[in-house]
Amino acid sequence: MMIGEKIKKLLINEETSLVKPAEQVAVVGIKNRLNHALLLLTTDKYAVVPVLDDHSKMCGLISMPTIMQTIMDIEDVHFEKLGEIEVGEVMDRNYPYVFENYELEDVLNRLVHHAFITVIDDEGFFKGIITRSEILKGTNRIAHEFERKYEVKEKEAITH
Repeated sequence: MMIGEKIKKLLINEETSLVKPAEQVAVVGIKNRLNHALLLLTTDKYAVVPVLDDHSKMCGLISMPTIMQTIMDIEDVHFEKLGEIEVGEVMDRNYPYVFENYELEDVLNRLVHHAFITVIDDEGFFKGIITRSEILKGTNRIAHEFERKYEVKEKEAITH
């Protein structure tokens, strides 16, 4: 089932794109050490950030739990490992993404389980992210404006 055009129009604000452009997204490089990723995550209070290679291609995601699991064992936390291990060695390579010509249904389905999804081009270059927050802003807009803009009537029940 497709999302109706009128709902889509309210969900996606015409003045702004759903996609937060790559240059506005905090990312780490695949060759950065874990200490760099940890600083970014804690300083900017992110839960997870995209990992890019030297050519700005999407490689994976790195998160605080991944970093902590990497430097911990049953008895201790080995903080010295933060400066020794590269992000690419431990990042999550299984990440949600859509291509630039995405369908809104795909975005909504993936955002059910993720705070954001990455947007890539056909060659894997990172183009930005779409956040659950942006979709919720649109949902809020629908909840407040739909009946102000459109006349809504219930359809009669179909009986067989």
